[in-house]
Formats: sequence, structure tokens, C-alpha cells
Amino acid sequence: MDQLVISSLDASKDPVEVVERKGRGHPDTICDSVAEALSRALSHEYLRRCGMILHHNVDKALLCAGQAAPAFGGGRVLQPITIYLAGRATREIGSDVVPVHDIAIATCKQWLRENMHALDVERHVEIKPRIQPGSQDLRALFAIGMKGGVPLANDTSIGVGYAPSTPVERIVLAIEAGINGRDRLRGNPAWGEDVKIMAVRNGPRLRLTIGCAMIGSYLRDLDAYLVEKRALAALAQHIAAAHGFPDTEVSVNAADLPAEGQVYLTVTGTSAEAGDDGEVGRGNRANGLITPCQPMSLEAAAGKNPISHVGKIYNVVARDVADRLVSEVPAISRAQCLLVSRIGAPVTQPEIVAIRLAMHEGIPHNAVEGAVRAIAADRIASIPDLVEGFTAGRFGLF
Repeated sequence: MDQLVISSLDASKDPVEVVERKGRGHPDTICDSVAEALSRALSHEYLRRCGMILHHNVDKALLCAGQAAPAFGGGRVLQPITIYLAGRATREIGSDVVPVHDIAIATCKQWLRENMHALDVERHVEIKPRIQPGSQDLRALFAIGMKGGVPLANDTSIGVGYAPSTPVERIVLAIEAGINGRDRLRGNPAWGEDVKIMAVRNGPRLRLTIGCAMIGSYLRDLDAYLVEKRALAALAQHIAAAHGFPDTEVSVNAADLPAEGQVYLTVTGTSAEAGDDGEVGRGNRANGLITPCQPMSLEAAAGKNPISHVGKIYNVVARDVADRLVSEVPAISRAQCLLVSRIGAPVTQPEIVAIRLAMHEGIPHNAVEGAVRAIAADRIASIPDLVEGFTAGRFGLF
């Protein structure tokens, strides 16, 4: 692999670490989720109709917040949330017309029903597809790649990954999973899905700031709201302690002014009902986090096609390369992987593969060069085999 470059990574521990996650019901994450769900739905429809995935990139979604009047014991949505689904997709297979807009609306509604327990899809949301056929040059590039066996990259893009994850990163992921992974109608139903977690570690001290959209219909009054805040803070502190930070400072809905009646109360469990808009690619990276102290790509992975769009594929592959290096080569303590594609080249032939390594016990990185080359080459060569995993939703992308 001539395009592989291996270099040293400083193994010293940074004194400051910042980690953020936008949870399932955050407007940006909603956009990522529905865009990716639509890509999978189109992929399945194309496979059903003609046995192959056709050209599409539905990686542009915009959520425009509505208006709402939340209240303890109830509240109502005054103006619905509007979700625009934009992008490019094949709409005709010979004389067969693919109902792309109908699929987009149905897919978006299904995701919202399954993931937002206090949101009424029919009354609280308007879905407006704006999906057109792709440009002739990109459709031709896609078709050439499909005929040649190995797809051709449809963009010049960057993918990055690193391993291992830090304790703080694992804490943030575990807290959001604990909030949104519960039985939402039985356990703390007042907790909305719109969760945002910011973790700041300064040396051994950890501070968590958590925003959670509370749902008024499950809260009789302010006292009940404050009880839910304390319960959420207790959950976060328990998770942090289990990961080695027993004295974590936790603040929930830090902008609240209870004495003035100002609290983070919603009708639907998301700020999208009135307070915040959303867009694909503005939230979590492919590892589910926003990590400014670690390498990140600004590519929006959600909604891109799983065949040739390296903006999606390379971020997953780079992450997997780094994971395998750390898990399979005992001498490696930390790894970072950077992949850069070249439009029109086979997806298995990146322009460059840059790998940075931190080694145990002062071992030089050239001592493991053979293993590194083998792992990187194997993972990159297997890119065409990832398609089924993408269409099945097995890879985390946000």
C-alpha cells in the first residue's frame, strides 16, 4: 500500500478534554436520523425493484422549529415543526417510477413515531420532500463504478477515526443511552428525547452540563419538575462514578430560573417544537460524539449512499482501522487514522492513508509497520462488503 504513511502520536495525556453529544431528539440528530433512515429505505426499495442500489444522496435535511405553548399538566403545539428532506435520488427505472417522495414522508413519520414518545406525528409535524434526480455526471460515475465491480468515489472527502475512546467519551455516551434507552412511558416519562450533554474535564475534575427537554403533560407542577431534574442528575453522577469520576459536578437545565417560573418545559420532548432548528451534519460525528480535542471530519455521514459516497464510508473505515490497530496489536496504545479519497478513483484506492500511533513502553512505530499495513489494507479492501451493514443500520453514524 504505497499511499500509507505511518507516524508517531504523542502519548501524553491532555490536561483538558471536552466531549459533547446531541441526543436522539435534538433537532440536528433528528435530521441526521431521518436522512439516514431515508437512504436505507431507498436502498431497500431499489434492491426490491431491480436487485441493486441506485444512485442517491439524501444527505440534506432541514428542520424548522414550530411554535408551542408548554404548560404543567399539558400544553399545546401552536405551529407544527417543518422538516424539509432534500437531496438527489433515482426516480425512474426504465418505465418504472419510484415513489421517492412518498417513501421520504413515510420513512420520516415512522422514525418519529418510533423515537419521540410525546410527539404526535400527524399534528405536530409537516414533512416536505424536495428530492430531485442527480446530476448527469455523478449518475454516470456511479453507473461506471457499478459495472466495474469496485465503485468509484463520487467525491473527494475526508474520513477520520481514533481509538481507544476515553473514559469521558464513554460517560457521555452512557448517560445519553441511559436517558433515551429506558422504557420511556414507564420510567421517567417526563424526560424528553432532546438531550444535550457537554462534558468538560480539567485534570481529574469532571463537570457535566446536561440539557433535557421536560414534557409538561407528565408533570403536575414545578415541584414535580425539580424532582425529575434531581433524578436525572443522580443518574449522570452514578454513571460517571462507575467510570472513575466519583466527584463529578452535574448541572441539569442550567438556564432554569425556578423562582421566576422559567424552566425547560416542552409539549413534545424536543426543542424543535419552538426553540431550535436543525440540519444534517451539524451534530455528532460518526463516533456519536463531538470531540474538539480529537481528530474530527466535518463530513455529514447520514443520508449519503453506501456504495460510493466516501464521506460516509471512509469515516466508518477509518474508525474501524484505528479500533483494530489498538485491539489487535499489543504494542499500540493509541491510534488515529485519516483517509482521503479522490473523486473518480476506486473507493478501495484512497489518495492517502495517514496513521499516527502512540506505542507502549517506547517501542518504535516502525516495529509494527507490517501489522499496520496488513490491517489497513484488509479493511480498505473490504469496503465493498460494507454495503449490507449500512443498509441494515448496523454502523453508528451520528
